[in-house]
Amino acid sequence: MRVENFLTHSAARLPQKTALVVGERRLSFAELDDLSSRLAAGLVAQGVGRDDRVLVFLDNGWEAAVAIFAVLKAGATFSPINPSTKPDKLAYIADNCQGRVIITQARLLPMVAEARKEGAEFRAVISAGQSAAVPDAVPLEGLLANPAAAPVHGGIDSDLAMLIYTSGSTGRPKGVMMSHRNIEAASLSILTYLENTEDDIILNVLPLAFDYGLYQLLMAVRLGATLVLEKSFAFPAAIFELMRKEKVTGLPLVPTMAALILNMQDLEPGSFPTLRYITNTAAALPPAHIERLQTLLPGTTIFSMYGLTECKRCTYLPPARLKDKAGSVGIAIPNTEAFVLDDEGNRVAPGEIGQLVIRGPHVMQGYWANAEATAKSLRPGLKPWERLLYTGDLFYADAEGFLYFVGRTDDIIKTRGEKVAPKEVEAVLVACPGVVEVVVVGKQDPVLGHAIHAIVVKNDPALSERDIIRHCAKSLEDFMVPKSVEFRDSLPKTDTGKVSRRLAAESLENT
Repeated sequence: MRVENFLTHSAARLPQKTALVVGERRLSFAELDDLSSRLAAGLVAQGVGRDDRVLVFLDNGWEAAVAIFAVLKAGATFSPINPSTKPDKLAYIADNCQGRVIITQARLLPMVAEARKEGAEFRAVISAGQSAAVPDAVPLEGLLANPAAAPVHGGIDSDLAMLIYTSGSTGRPKGVMMSHRNIEAASLSILTYLENTEDDIILNVLPLAFDYGLYQLLMAVRLGATLVLEKSFAFPAAIFELMRKEKVTGLPLVPTMAALILNMQDLEPGSFPTLRYITNTAAALPPAHIERLQTLLPGTTIFSMYGLTECKRCTYLPPARLKDKAGSVGIAIPNTEAFVLDDEGNRVAPGEIGQLVIRGPHVMQGYWANAEATAKSLRPGLKPWERLLYTGDLFYADAEGFLYFVGRTDDIIKTRGEKVAPKEVEAVLVACPGVVEVVVVGKQDPVLGHAIHAIVVKNDPALSERDIIRHCAKSLEDFMVPKSVEFRDSLPKTDTGKVSRRLAAESLENT
């Protein structure tokens, strides 16, 4: 099944049911279907054809939901871009995937204008709201005003549906290619173990540019469930009131959100009587947080999960095993195999550490225009016709097959559910006046999983931690800005004089 059919089927079956709640705006499935068809026709009129890449550079909102399904209905591939993305990175992504059309909004048009100066060649900029920064932007409102049927494009489910960029070890983001079939398989598997139904009302505050947030939209639309979409969890009290008002049954969260919930003083057991389940991924919830959540939410089922963009989801811990398998990320999700291999490709014994490998129909097609990275991650499978996903993560399994995360085989730091390449942060840090040398490592954090930590050698005594963080905030997305900065007289180096990230990380562990 192609992903746009998630919407067309639900609209045919439940036309008047509320599909999306965004502030005061409520869209039925019929309205979401109609608006996305109108925009799809508008995209075709702007030159978008089958398999073209269209960048969706929008805040969480109804426009983003419409845009995603419109791109698919046009037969094209959508690439969701985090609204905090800086112009140079936006330009790189646009050039890398040859994305010639971008759908955005007024407040982000200055970023688009800067990206053009950096070399992004957008054939068309479609914007919700206008700004003098991009005078030739095509008004989204105008495209939505024209009644139109969805274009006939002839695409099939092995076509690419999504190109989602994730950080790579070189510091440049890699485009993960996900077909319609990949998304269909991943969404069905997750919906199966969560036992979702069309009666669910799911609250999502996670960015739609983050696959965890994006799948809340895709899965809700597929089921005919209702999605309540918010921009952030910055004001928990307001979110809690919204949850009660909308009778929310499902809440996807990351550890930072769990920590905020647990720090709220006025919450008592029974505060969310309709909340059937919560899910967690990005980083593991500490067992103590799980225990406190169970006390605070006695009627709510907690799903602890592990995944990566390259296959969406790998494992989940059955809620009944939360206590006796504390610290585990669980077992393979339905219709998936997950196993641990040594460097020679042999399965290891229980308790032995190796690399986690995933087999299933949700494994990505590869990295866009990056054969070397693709060959490293996708390798010959158990069957002659398949490739397995080598996750790059170190795991071990216990005697029952429950999996435990140990660490990463590369330098990528996973923080706040995002993957950060240290080299990309270091490139910004060394441009800060007064910085001589720098290395970036992940520092264990009970909420973030890992926090970005910069170790700096400086030649300006007045340079402070605050100065460096402020400098980084001008050029990096929020999740990439160091949380802490440490000044040293020198950095640990290898025998050849090269700065050693491994030794730097080990020095943190020994302090």
